[in-house]
Amino acid sequence: MTLLPAIAVRLHVGAIGLGWLRASSGLGAGLMTVLISIRPIKRRVGRALLAAVAVFGAWTVVLGITRSYALSFIAIFALSAADSVSVFVRATLVPLATPPAMRGRVLAVENVFIGASNQLGGFESGAVGQLLGTTGSIVFGGIGTLVVALAWGVLFSPLRRLDGFPSPAERSPQV
Repeated sequence: MTLLPAIAVRLHVGAIGLGWLRASSGLGAGLMTVLISIRPIKRRVGRALLAAVAVFGAWTVVLGITRSYALSFIAIFALSAADSVSVFVRATLVPLATPPAMRGRVLAVENVFIGASNQLGGFESGAVGQLLGTTGSIVFGGIGTLVVALAWGVLFSPLRRLDGFPSPAERSPQV
């Protein structure tokens, strides 16, 4: 989102075009949350999380390389929809999988990192954009996201194999 003004300049779309690109993020996320509320994710939760992160990365690469306004709009819409799936799974999984005695601390630390992630990500995008340009920064971020999704799928195979959200009986014991 930090680089959207630079994308709008690259696409020669002006303020109204920039506004629609910014709105596509909310449209994609909003539609996906409605879809999740109608058809909740119940099975293959780990794969859904990793796939959503990979889809986010792939559409980020598309956003970085395209010179088409319509494809940029679709890419932002799609990557925001994928991000909604990732956020939903993580926000549901973390409190359910955390032992009750540690839940407050874990959620507090998670909220600090999530709260700072947009600002840190914006700084990183701008700094890398200065070094590699807008396209390089976006493509580099998308490829990095794909690498993380693939690596986490291999390194954390229990996460990949997670079929459903933990039920109360399956939760970790108290510490």
